[in-house]
Formats: sequence, structure tokens, C-alpha cells
Amino acid sequence: MIGATLTWRAAWKAGKRWLYIVHRWLGVAACLLFVLWFVSGVTMMYVRFPRLQEAERVAHSAPIDWARVRLDPQAAIRMAGAKAFPADLTLAMWGDEPVYRLIEGRKRLGVSAVDGRVIGQVSVKQASSVVAAAWPDTSPRFLRTLRRDQWTVAQAFDAARPLHLFALDDPAGTQIYVGAKGGEIVLDTNRTERFWNWLGAVPHWLYFTALRDMPGVWTQVVLWTSGLAMVSAVTGIWIGLLRVRIKRRYAGGRMSPYRGWMTWHHLAGLVGGLFVLTWVFSGWMSMGPNGWGGPGEAVLRGRKQWMAASQAAYPLDSTGLRDRSADRLARFYWLGERPLMLVDTGQAKAVLDPVNGRPVRFTDDELFARAADLVPGARLIRGDRLIQDDAYWYAHHDPAPLPVLRAAFDDPERSWFYIDPTTGRMVGVADRSLRLYRWTFSALHSLDFKFLLANRPVWDIVVWLLSALGLIISISGVVIGWRRIKTDIAAFSAQTRRRSRR
Repeated sequence: MIGATLTWRAAWKAGKRWLYIVHRWLGVAACLLFVLWFVSGVTMMYVRFPRLQEAERVAHSAPIDWARVRLDPQAAIRMAGAKAFPADLTLAMWGDEPVYRLIEGRKRLGVSAVDGRVIGQVSVKQASSVVAAAWPDTSPRFLRTLRRDQWTVAQAFDAARPLHLFALDDPAGTQIYVGAKGGEIVLDTNRTERFWNWLGAVPHWLYFTALRDMPGVWTQVVLWTSGLAMVSAVTGIWIGLLRVRIKRRYAGGRMSPYRGWMTWHHLAGLVGGLFVLTWVFSGWMSMGPNGWGGPGEAVLRGRKQWMAASQAAYPLDSTGLRDRSADRLARFYWLGERPLMLVDTGQAKAVLDPVNGRPVRFTDDELFARAADLVPGARLIRGDRLIQDDAYWYAHHDPAPLPVLRAAFDDPERSWFYIDPTTGRMVGVADRSLRLYRWTFSALHSLDFKFLLANRPVWDIVVWLLSALGLIISISGVVIGWRRIKTDIAAFSAQTRRRSRR
């Protein structure tokens, strides 16, 4: 019995020694990352990574010249060589010409609505005229043609590469990217976005061009760095609990045996260590390790079924639309066997019948009846019209239009579908996996709880305070680590000098 006790004590002593070693040296690197992540995270609260939103695209599009639309959507699909109705089909002006845009997976094709030609390689001169038409009060200045840069590293731009880059030379320092393949404007950035993202999303996501250009490598780097940071946080919390004294305190009534920066690190870690751990864990979860957090088969099948296009030819009579002088974008889609067209003026949207141009309206009962068969073998147990956010359909950085219909099923995954009652389009899904991801990533990482978002200044204050606490932990860790490294270097140098004298 005595021997077993001694063995256990020896093992515990060795374990604690390795606990301290792992936290000490892993913590040096981890705290540097924490400083980077907390500062950049606060920046990202207010400045997002550059992207061209549809509202911006519509705002910079000229009204559709319906009189020049001579091809219907079905003809455009045929000219593009597509075998089925694409996932997204729109019509907008390209310079002074109406052009269909087809998206299927990562493929993006443009087809002239005037003569049916496929928009292929676009010259710098053509791209310049497109930018000038979108920003008529500017004189676009060509900068260069590039494969990718810091703001276009994502694979979403692959179908348009290479890219022609133009400067508008406006006060905002706006730069415009036009796909050399297809001639579509794919991104706009401004000086403010570019500056703050070097302090925000770029370091936060480790989104450096050379690394992000290798998606598989980038994913593993983010997973491993955040994974090792979690180990540092866990070991730090463990050590902090081992060393704190609440009742039998240290000399002077102190709860911590440390002094100076070590005290700050110890006590701040006790208060905010769990926040740091959950925050890093949620960042790790954002990468979907092992496929976690993705949608289940039921909602994938349901969404695909809802969006499925009819095999019938899509009709369009543009002669009945010629008096619609404000439409800047038209999106063509099917709802069951019914062809529909969603037009956007930049100020308002409307759903029209593409044959006669008349407005189309749906009833909630009609849409719920169609939704009833989305999950085979399951019953639609609840159909709600939401006029306020719920926990899974809510506005934060991106809008969540209301009202919205929510169709809930009794299948094992508890599948939910969100449907826009105005357009009839499915706008969101939720199931067990996605709901778990919402809490393990979004809630823990962005603190986007409804009670905080409903009082936005409160959300800002809470995030700022927690980030400040995280910075105290990480900056003190960097200082402690640097001092330890300096001491070890000095000791090693002294030892080397003594040996050299022998």
C-alpha cells in the first residue's frame, strides 16, 4: 500500500512538472496568437472582409433595357451549354447590353440577351467600359491584370480569373475587380476596408495570400494552431486552479503565490480563462473539423427538392415588361411547376409572372402545403409566420428579412425550413447538426445571443470587456514568456562561456 502511494505521488509530481512545462512553452506562442486574435477580433466587429453584396451590385447596375431582350432564359441556358436549369439565373445590364448570368456550382457564365453569344475573354478596354457604366461619374484607371491578391484569394473567384483591377481615383480609394473571363464585376474594395482588414480579418483568419492560396494547408494550419492554443488554455486553467488559495491564503492574505506580471496572468486567467478556452474552441469549430457542423441529409434533400427546377421550358414575354423602366436585376426561378421572376429596382422587390408581367402573391397556407412533403416519412408538426427573430434566424452582420415562414418536422433530426413568404424561395434551414454548430461556433465566438443583439451597445460593451480580459491574460503571458526566454538565453550563454574557459 505504501509503495503504491509513493508511486502515485511520484506520477502526480511528474505529471504536474510536465503540466507546467507544456503550459510554459506552448503558452509563449499561444499568447502571441491570442494578442493577435483579440485585437483583430475587435476590429472585425466593425469592418468586414471586402465583398460585393447583391444590393451594391444592383445599385451600380443600369435599368434593364427590356426592349433589347430578344432571348428568353431557356435560350440562354441552351446557348451556355447547360443541360438543366441552373442554380441561379439572373438578367442585368452589362455596359449597355442586357446579359444573362448563370451560376452552377463554381461555374459562372454570361450570355448576351441580345444575340445569344457567350461572354468569353474580356479585354481591358471592355472591362473599363463596364466599370465606367457602373460608376458613371468616374474615370476608371487600369492598374493591372492579376490571378489573385489579398482580397481575391477565395475559390469563389476562380471561375472569373484572371481579374482586371481598376482604380476609380475617388476620395474613398475604391478599386474594382472585373473577371477577364465573363466580364462580370466580382468585387469592390475601398481604402478603409483594405487598411482595417490588415488589422482585422487577415490576421484573425490567418488569411495571408501565400497560405490561403493552398486551401488544404491553410485549413490544417488554422486547425492545429487553434488546437494547440486550446491545450495552452486548458493547462493554464488547470495550473491556475492548483495554485489559487481561497481559504488558506498565502502570506499577506494573497490568493496567488505570484507577483507582478505573474499575478496578473494568474488572476486574470482564473476569471477569463474559460472565456478564452471557449472562444478558441469555437474558432476551431468554425473550420468544421471532420465534417462537424454541416447540414444533415434531410435538410439537404428538402432544400434541393424545394429549389428543383421544372423540366419544362421557361417562358418569358419581354414585350410585356418594356414599361418597367426601373428594374435593375431580374432573377428567374421555379416554384414547383410555376415559373417566377423576382425583379429588384434597388428600392423595392417584386415577384412577377414572366409571361404577363403581373405581380404574384402567395398565401402562407399555400407555401406550407407545398412544404409538407419536404421530409419523406416525417410530418409537418408546426408552421409559423415569424415576425421576430428566433435563435436560428436572426440579423447580426447580415440581415435576416422578416416576416419569414418556419416549417418544422418531426424527423429524428428535427428539420426546420425557413421560407420567404413574398418570393416563395427557401432562405434558410436548421437541424440538430446546424443548431449545435450555431451554439458551438456562432454563440461562443460572436456572442450573438438575442438578449445582447437586441441591445446592440450592450453587445459591444460585453465583447470589448471580454476581449480586454483576454488581452490582459495574453499580454502578461507574452511578457512572462519573454522574460523566461531572456533568462534561459543568459544562463545558456554563461554556461557556454564557462565551458570555453576550461
